[in-house]
Amino acid sequence: MAVSPTAPLRRWNDAGMHRTQGFTSWLKTHAKDQSAIGDLARDVAADPDWPSRRQLSGQREYLEERGAIPAAVEALERAWELYEARQEG
Repeated sequence: MAVSPTAPLRRWNDAGMHRTQGFTSWLKTHAKDQSAIGDLARDVAADPDWPSRRQLSGQREYLEERGAIPAAVEALERAWELYEARQEG
């Protein structure tokens, strides 16, 4: 299953205003996907040290420091692209 381009990113806060879902939370919603992004989402969900508050560069660095395979880094970059596209749309 591919990452759904229609997955919701915006949620309502208590004041009835939109707030944007963070990248890590968004990524975890794809944990059931049978794709590289789904694999990454499952790994992130299981990693208590995942740097969820860091941006792409910090998360890429985290993966590289831990010896992630290039495909995992590519999945992270692709997931960020999809996440940002949903933010803009």
